[in-house]
Amino acid sequence: MLDHVFISVSDTVRSVAFYEKALAPLGIIHAHDYDGKDGPPGHPDLKGFGANGRVFFWLREGVVEGRAAHIGFVADGIDQVDAAFAAAISAGASQIHPPGAQLHYDPRYYAAQVRDPDGYSLEFVHKEWQH
Repeated sequence: MLDHVFISVSDTVRSVAFYEKALAPLGIIHAHDYDGKDGPPGHPDLKGFGANGRVFFWLREGVVEGRAAHIGFVADGIDQVDAAFAAAISAGASQIHPPGAQLHYDPRYYAAQVRDPDGYSLEFVHKEWQH
């Protein structure tokens, strides 16, 4: 199980605003900012997002390799997938695929996929058998 992931973004202010809107339907909030000067030399400033007392998704300003990452966010049902997709599109994401059953995986795998402003592939997913 993963504890956390960092991605580099080209504009922290823009990305924080995007993720605050896109992840809100999933109950994921902008939960913590970490000042890099509080860490070891060279530690980046971080913007952390999380839920249920855990911060697990972090943004740092830096070189963007948007096509190098695909990040799947758990949704508690198909309504959350639909809402997260709509929120992300409204916040400036581009569509990869709209909400729907991903039959190539399993008929109970419901997801939607977008690209964030830096080109990262984001998936909002509900896997019925895992909930």
